Amino acid sequence: MKNLLNTLSIAVFSCVLALGSAGSACAYSYAEAGNEPLIDNRGNLLNAAVNGDWDTVGVLYDKIKAEIDYLDRNDSPGLRKVFSHALQTHGADALNHAFMRAYAGEIQRRINAAADNIAAYQTAKVLVVKARRFYQELAGDLDPRARVALEDALRRALDALGNPGLFGYGRKPHDTNAFNQARDDIFLAIGGLLMTPNTK
Repeated sequence: MKNLLNTLSIAVFSCVLALGSAGSACAYSYAEAGNEPLIDNRGNLLNAAVNGDWDTVGVLYDKIKAEIDYLDRNDSPGLRKVFSHALQTHGADALNHAFMRAYAGEIQRRINAAADNIAAYQTAKVLVVKARRFYQELAGDLDPRARVALEDALRRALDALGNPGLFGYGRKPHDTNAFNQARDDIFLAIGGLLMTPNTK
């Protein structure tokens, strides 16, 4: 029994150290699981577009249509029109731009939801991690300065959530003001992507 208690004590102490030194890494891995249709289907959909296989594009688009419709209604008005234009004109580049805009809308949606749930650490953390995942998908298409600014702002947003610690050890309260500043910087970095181009 004594050996078991010693083992548990060592395990708890190790977890405390891990929370203090690798909180961000743990946070990023926490929500990696889960389907994201906009991410999961983008590669195959764009490959089909580049190869001129627009029948396949249409089939794959049906798999993301619900997400597009939701963003169009709530976070990125006009997004559905951007996708429709790309599909109707068979524009592979326009389709890629539509995805970039959709990803920006997803980042905006997750960050706003994290702000609304900042007192619920695990929920807010998952939302920021999901936003970061969408950033990683569009990072290669961003202007270098916007990419650096967005990555830094997402890091600060995650840090501002604080850390509940383990049994009170390593606890760090959330910082609403710091989160809101990071959110403003995130939206500034993706602002250009959220604008609706002329599709006439």
